[in-house]
Amino acid sequence: MKSAFVVLAALAALTAYYVYLPLPSTVSDPWQLMALDATFRTAQHLCNLIHYMRLSHHLRALNYMIGAIDKLEPPSQGHLKITDTLFDGVEVRVFEPATEQGEALRRSVVYIHGGGWALTSAKSSLYNNLCRTVAESLNAVVVSVDYRLVPDVHFPEQFHDAVRATKYFLRSDVLAKYSVDPDRIAISGDSAGGNLAAAVSQQLSQDENVTNKLKLQALIYPVLQPLDFNTPSYQQNMDMPVLSRFVMVKFWIDYLNGNYDFAYSMLINNHTSLDASQATYFRERMNWTSLLPLTLQKNYKPVIQTAGMPEIVQEMPALLDVRAAPLLAKKAVLQLLPKTYILACENDVLRDDAMMYAKRLEDADVEVTLDYFEDCFHG
Repeated sequence: MKSAFVVLAALAALTAYYVYLPLPSTVSDPWQLMALDATFRTAQHLCNLIHYMRLSHHLRALNYMIGAIDKLEPPSQGHLKITDTLFDGVEVRVFEPATEQGEALRRSVVYIHGGGWALTSAKSSLYNNLCRTVAESLNAVVVSVDYRLVPDVHFPEQFHDAVRATKYFLRSDVLAKYSVDPDRIAISGDSAGGNLAAAVSQQLSQDENVTNKLKLQALIYPVLQPLDFNTPSYQQNMDMPVLSRFVMVKFWIDYLNGNYDFAYSMLINNHTSLDASQATYFRERMNWTSLLPLTLQKNYKPVIQTAGMPEIVQEMPALLDVRAAPLLAKKAVLQLLPKTYILACENDVLRDDAMMYAKRLEDADVEVTLDYFEDCFHG
């Protein structure tokens, strides 16, 4: 009996050690965050083992686990017509509020889900319920884009899926089919979905063949650049649960079909060293010492290596592709963008991506609303 008590006490101590994390005092719901992170880490460890044993790609295995858990929570339908269909060959889920006779044309939102370009889907209960809430709250038609994922495809295929689906929806005949007002269409997304939403917005704003333009982009803690993993928010939150700096670097490598051997060099900005001439061309467009307020810069210093690994950019040229990194766009492109809403969280490695983009858009005379939550974390 005594030995059993000792074993139980040891297991409890080990569990507490595994789950507990020192967090900033400003974080809301710290135990919820710790539990979420412990669950995610456990799933990642199992999937990495599966990958190591060559049974399946770790991201494919992780997606399978997410799907299995998701089936335990059936998505709520609400008072909406929910339809799975194809827009120019891309899977989408459309949420339509009930139409009343004589009702005016409705507003609409194209939504692109997050997940590191690799996880979850538009059909998960999380995004199903989010889009349902948006559709009901705004009395809006919501088009949730179910783009293809890593490892089945890599950049630029996710971007192409999002562009094709959005461009198809913007056709006048399709908008008429769903009773959508052409002058009240937004695009939105969170995290990697925010990356795709920003990139799609830039692409379509320059496309002269698109007559019905997006009127708003709403970006929720978007991923916007892979060139500097030592912005103040990356340094401050490098070990933050759910989305650490190392996890974000690996998501980028997976998305751009790169080599994991580059990860540790990218963590210290070796891929954008001064001898990587291609990368230095873009440095001013994401110079956080001029784009971030001093309150966020704090005492952090830029990490600029004199000599590094310029071959990383040579082997992963998409690192410098504006379609992957919307923050790198020219000012002339930014000036074409619609009114913008951006949400950023203090305890998030991606905070400064969002803040820098907001500043660049303001400098390009785009109307920007920025919501900054000091007690919130990614996800």
